[in-house]
Amino acid sequence: MSKQFMVAVLAMAATAAAAQTAWVSSEKDHALTLVDLKTQAVAGVINTCKRPRHMQVAPDGKRLFVACTESGQADVIDIASRKSVGRVALGDDPEAFDFSRDGKTLFVSAEDEGALVTIDAASGKTLASVPVGKEPEGVKTSPDGKLVFVTSEVANMVHVVDTASGKLVKNIPAGKRPRRMVFTPDGAQLWVSNELDASVSVISVKDLAVAHTIKLALKGARAEDITPVGLTMTRGGKTAFVSMGRANHVGFIDVASRQLTKTVLVGKRAWHVALSPDESRLVVSNGLSDDVTLVDVAAGKALKSVPVGRVPYMAVVLP
Repeated sequence: MSKQFMVAVLAMAATAAAAQTAWVSSEKDHALTLVDLKTQAVAGVINTCKRPRHMQVAPDGKRLFVACTESGQADVIDIASRKSVGRVALGDDPEAFDFSRDGKTLFVSAEDEGALVTIDAASGKTLASVPVGKEPEGVKTSPDGKLVFVTSEVANMVHVVDTASGKLVKNIPAGKRPRRMVFTPDGAQLWVSNELDASVSVISVKDLAVAHTIKLALKGARAEDITPVGLTMTRGGKTAFVSMGRANHVGFIDVASRQLTKTVLVGKRAWHVALSPDESRLVVSNGLSDDVTLVDVAAGKALKSVPVGRVPYMAVVLP
């Protein structure tokens, strides 16, 4: 390998790293704040619909869907131009959503209805509605697209819906107030944060049952102050990251041993976590300190907290 080639590769890597940007939804400002991970500073603001919360990149990789609970819509933003290109109706008070494998439909947790609603991603037309437990929250489509999992904060369950039949196939008891979910890379396990149980449930997708419960602890903190919500995982499935809510920390979990190995102090009410594409940075949204904390993953160290508007909910990091 030539020296010139190596220099070119390193230059491209540096350019990619420099371009990483965290898109942060701010509930009270009806806007998305853009944070450049290299400069660790705000790089812009995009106005959006009312009370933006959950966000997700469409399977085409070109559009960001932003669910706004007070507008009952998803704002569809073209990532390249950073401009809104349309709105999709999501119904009253949408909480979270996920896409079907082909990106043509959205699965939305409708809190007021107590249902998982299937919506055409292009037209906003409601295609189906499946009753689940009260106050449904997190939604996650299985990697093979055959199942949709939705958490119920009141029922303390994870509901499983078959995408082909549109029918509820299983109710899985979890910890108290389950919130968000992440799959292991092989799709064999679903990890679920339990906000009022200071724990993470590990669900076997094959058995549709909880196989293990990871209890979270933090020196000097009361168990009731450890309120996990956000979850994410490295692409290789080695490490999981969980926000610890009112404990103001983010936790690192070794996936193989299912042990909490490290905690990092961040801002007030650490709510959601997002991993940069190169997995070097973790972005933690702090709902009560109105900022995001940038964490060096390798060092396990907080680098800087960046103000991002009132009540930041979550971040998506894009190249």
